[in-house]
Amino acid sequence: MANWIGQPMKRREDRPLVMGAGRYVDDLRPAGLCHVVFVRSPHAHARLSGAKLDAARNAPGVVAVVSGADVAALGSTPVTRLFPDMVVPRATLLVTDAARAQGVPVVAVVADSPYAAADGAALVDLAWEPLRGAAEPEAAVADGAPQIHAEAPGNRCLSQRWKSGESQAQAESVSVRVEQARLAGVPLEPRGVLASWDAISGELTVWISTQNPFRIRSEVSRIVGLDETRVRVIAPDVGGGFGVKGGPYRDEILTAWLAWKLRRPVKWVSTRTEDLLTTHHGRGGHCDAELSVSREGKLSRLTARILCPVGGDLSYSAAVNPRNHARCLPGPYVFDAVDIDLAGVFTTTPPVGAYRGAGRPEGTFVLERLVDTAARAVDMDPIELRRRNAIPAGKFPYTTLTGQSYDSGDYGLLLDELVRLADYPALRAQVRERRARGEVVGLGVSLYVEPAALGWESGAVRVERSGSVTCITGASPHGQGHETTFAQIVADYLGIDPERITIRHGDTAGAPQAIGTSGSRSTALAGSALAIAATQVREKGKRIAAAVLEAAPEDIVPVEGGFHVRGSRDRFAPWPAVAEVAYRWGVPPPGIEPGLEATHFFKPDGEVWSAGAVLVVLRVDRETGEIVTERLVWVDDAGTIVNPLLADAQLDGSLAQAWGGIMFEAITFDEDGHLLTGTLMDYAIPRADNVPHAEIHHTHTPSPRNVLGVKGLGEAGNIGVPPAVVNALVDALTPFGVRHVDMPLTPEKVWRALHGPAAS
Repeated sequence: MANWIGQPMKRREDRPLVMGAGRYVDDLRPAGLCHVVFVRSPHAHARLSGAKLDAARNAPGVVAVVSGADVAALGSTPVTRLFPDMVVPRATLLVTDAARAQGVPVVAVVADSPYAAADGAALVDLAWEPLRGAAEPEAAVADGAPQIHAEAPGNRCLSQRWKSGESQAQAESVSVRVEQARLAGVPLEPRGVLASWDAISGELTVWISTQNPFRIRSEVSRIVGLDETRVRVIAPDVGGGFGVKGGPYRDEILTAWLAWKLRRPVKWVSTRTEDLLTTHHGRGGHCDAELSVSREGKLSRLTARILCPVGGDLSYSAAVNPRNHARCLPGPYVFDAVDIDLAGVFTTTPPVGAYRGAGRPEGTFVLERLVDTAARAVDMDPIELRRRNAIPAGKFPYTTLTGQSYDSGDYGLLLDELVRLADYPALRAQVRERRARGEVVGLGVSLYVEPAALGWESGAVRVERSGSVTCITGASPHGQGHETTFAQIVADYLGIDPERITIRHGDTAGAPQAIGTSGSRSTALAGSALAIAATQVREKGKRIAAAVLEAAPEDIVPVEGGFHVRGSRDRFAPWPAVAEVAYRWGVPPPGIEPGLEATHFFKPDGEVWSAGAVLVVLRVDRETGEIVTERLVWVDDAGTIVNPLLADAQLDGSLAQAWGGIMFEAITFDEDGHLLTGTLMDYAIPRADNVPHAEIHHTHTPSPRNVLGVKGLGEAGNIGVPPAVVNALVDALTPFGVRHVDMPLTPEKVWRALHGPAAS
């Protein structure tokens, strides 16, 4: 049969999108549509002392004005509890007592048009008693800090300590303090939701820009008070997710409730300013870390104290970033001992949650800065130090001192390939020569791991009467190319051309229960579910073909397009003939039930762990502080690659997103937590001409934890590239006494570092 897995097929889902024929939430306009505008808190921390709503209720076109008292009994949005003693305060859909972040919704104004809703919202008169805030995690846990939630003494939301092993080597210690900026996801399509109640069917349909339709259905059902069978959630075309559309959010659930309550379609689409303020932020962790290293280059003990902001009210994924930040810290290395202390703290800022990488970039950045600092301390080449301490290929599966089980890998091969492809010795020599001539130039490397595919996922495969195939996947794409990749997988298992395979997704009606798309899980989990379901369909097809061809089932061989009898290729049953028997009106072959379909829920034994190595050469302009990236060599290992073209596109996309955090992006607040970067005039994101070209290469250590051998790679650029760039910058600035620079690496920041304390 043809081998579709491994072929660089172009994305088949792109045609309608590039023609402007995509269907996003805001493209949907049912008859009788109402629009909702949310009146939000202008304060980062304030007590709500009064609300005057009559003027808004009497405004032209206004259908309803809803306050916190109207929805107080509905409950609050969910939070994933990953820590046993995690404090999860109740957060009503609309504020009833106090705002703990700027932008939280207080009043919903529904009207016949978005303009009438905005005019009505402008007439809402709220009275506030401002309170002191704390924007940064250190300020929130300091003595005398304002109490944000009464049930969280010291503003602590979650905590855990990983302490294991004993240090054996005589070593010296190096340390680094890292402050990660908070980042915004900035999806091309801001969040949006449209809900409509059908009184005849008694069904609430919700169209929403989300990564997880079934999660939305579950929460809408719970909060609105409808059986899940009466709630249908559809994710149409979704213009980017990156973790920030994992939801659900208060405004999304409330929009669905309003449609049910008013018996009219209701839509809310975020403005860009609302998106920057209310869609949860990512990163933001602060870490003080120390690493012990012997003169022979043995890394022995890793110590870290991590403080992560979670915001004033919790996002669904509030615990994900802190947990990944801590548990991923051992990375690709063997340590004798670790002592990692983690705390997540409430701050009077918008919520923090999963954003492409979700804690993995933070942990890797700290570790790789430490390893580079250690290499400099013992005067050892940074690649050689990494090679000496990398987990040996023969030690997999490997369990880290934080309890993480790595499935497979060859980290030494990654480093060897990086050295070969970059011609590392020559590059090092060139850097020394150029530095001697007065250039400010540096070379940096990183070695990283990327855990992915946590949990389970579903898939269904059905061969139709015509021999074409319909597949339903629980994964819900937002740009990854699932329709192309999954068709390739099923094509290989069934021997059917991918063009005859239709992939359906993003609709809870008629689909098996699912988790959705996040954490680079789709190909490993959803792809494996489809592969196993396709195998079950193929095996049933063999039994039917045996009856059609009057042969023993063990003599039937799957081939491209159908089945033939072993040794007799002219005795051939194509898929349409097999399907005709499976669905015929009369009696099917003895021992075979009608139908030709299967549904599978795939749950592996554990996560898959990708890995990679990055090398960066950069130059700093002395006069401006501008960084010029001269070379970026990247070797990634994600096991089996289903579609190399789309895999490299994912890597390039994650590089572009990483580049924003490296060079430009930072959410900033005043000391109380009021947003200072609330528009794209203030929050800088990269353009295409800002992002450097990456020389992308691959090694392949297949995972034993799924039938495809695949691993995740969607977050690799965010994980591996930032520490390589900062290591290169510190290498360039070391002659000037610089030991560390936090991102973003703006020209001003780099210029001040280059020119020393006097420049500040």
